[in-house]
Amino acid sequence: MNYTYFSPRQIVFGWGRRSELGTLAANLGRRAFVISGSRTLERNGVIDQLVKSLDDAGLDVLGFPVDSREPEVRDVNQLVNAIRTLDPTTSDVVIAIGGGSTIDLAKAAAALATNRQGESVEEFLEGVGRGLQITVPPLDLVAIPSTAGTGAEATKNAVISSNNDPADANIRPYKKSLRSDLMIPRLVIVDPELTVSLPPSTTAYTGMDAITQLIESYISRKAAPIPKALCRQGLQLAIPALAAAVANGSLREPREAMAHAALLSGMALANSGLGFAHGVAAALGVTCQVPHGLACALLLPVALRVNREVSRTPLAELESLFNPASIGDPLAADQFIDRIDRLCREVQIPARLRDVGVRQDQLPILVQGSRGNSMSCNPRDVSDEELQERLERLW
Repeated sequence: MNYTYFSPRQIVFGWGRRSELGTLAANLGRRAFVISGSRTLERNGVIDQLVKSLDDAGLDVLGFPVDSREPEVRDVNQLVNAIRTLDPTTSDVVIAIGGGSTIDLAKAAAALATNRQGESVEEFLEGVGRGLQITVPPLDLVAIPSTAGTGAEATKNAVISSNNDPADANIRPYKKSLRSDLMIPRLVIVDPELTVSLPPSTTAYTGMDAITQLIESYISRKAAPIPKALCRQGLQLAIPALAAAVANGSLREPREAMAHAALLSGMALANSGLGFAHGVAAALGVTCQVPHGLACALLLPVALRVNREVSRTPLAELESLFNPASIGDPLAADQFIDRIDRLCREVQIPARLRDVGVRQDQLPILVQGSRGNSMSCNPRDVSDEELQERLERLW
């Protein structure tokens, strides 16, 4: 047995625990760069409450409201340049409040604020840049997620897209990672109460993203003991809770379960990688602008069937978490796939690529765009021909 495990240095989890931000951040620095990506939290006063907490703790606060969309190269570069003009030092702390996109943007900015060897984040991105590396420790980062899905608060990468301008033929469409072991947030505050305002569709899509991450990390060719234990607990929480959270977002117990599952999914994927669903989801996002969680949810049942033969044992193990009588049943893996199918229908995940706006002539582009880091961790190799066939069937 041989593995390495990464996780945030400190995790603070609980209903209402965002109120501790000021006290906790004061242990990290004297100046706070607050990057907020949730207009809902701004309107309902949560951002002001968090800023007051920082003020009361004696920190100087500078605010950077950002768009909630998935971050693009120009978004990162603009934010990095704004932070660099403030001459950041080790006494500064970056605080990200929002969904996974906001946290990814903040992670990238915190890293490039101190790594000045390139002119653009693109030079650091996997597969498209100059291969520049994060060598200087980033500014300390505090991540406060407002959704329960990506687990970005616990990962060591930031997903960045090319500038989305269809009129510019010189822009190569891509979605790639800025990645470094140094980028894991220093402090994570997970307050499930922040997710109560999410609409049902967002709850469903982000929740299915977390479930997809937990399953793909569990069956990944890089799966390891600690992440697998986290995956088991996360799925035991999330699969029974998601439909309840979608049906009634004000219920505390399902919101807590989903927030905890999302956190665990981030720690799992940071150490074990992902697979087919996330590989194709990245291409769907950049080529067809399908929201990430929705793309993962739509692709998960297909991914499970793609990997069924090589992953029968781990999938059967997951079914036994919900149905102990399935232990030893040769059909247990199929029963788990059926379980996921039923959950997708219950939370109203579309069943076809055409239902989310994908054109049939885009399928070959999706095949080529799916060959990223996630697909490399899939339990088995999938040829371009098979992937094209699977997408044709799903269309």
